[in-house]
Amino acid sequence: MEPSIHTSPRDPRWYFVPLRVLLITFCFTLLSFAVGLFLGICGVVIRAALHGVHPDLRIAYREIALPAAIVVAAIALLSATFIELRHFRRAKTLNRIERQMRHAS
Repeated sequence: MEPSIHTSPRDPRWYFVPLRVLLITFCFTLLSFAVGLFLGICGVVIRAALHGVHPDLRIAYREIALPAAIVVAAIALLSATFIELRHFRRAKTLNRIERQMRHAS
């Protein structure tokens, strides 16, 4: 028995959209927190060295990394939501067109 060349397309699942949005948002937030913390630590250490004092690294967490991560999280959440919804609608439309083309032939 030969497998059919034309397999039916699987409809996109709506419940994967929020999952992907949250995963993308989490990854971007984590990455931005890490980069912000690294740059914040570098800046605080350089500033402390220039002024000849001990660096207070809490500033890097509280005033640089955390606000940057919050801003990036909001932007990532909105943009990922729009992108995933657009992708979901496009996939549904393409599946519907493909089904119509198969039934017509």
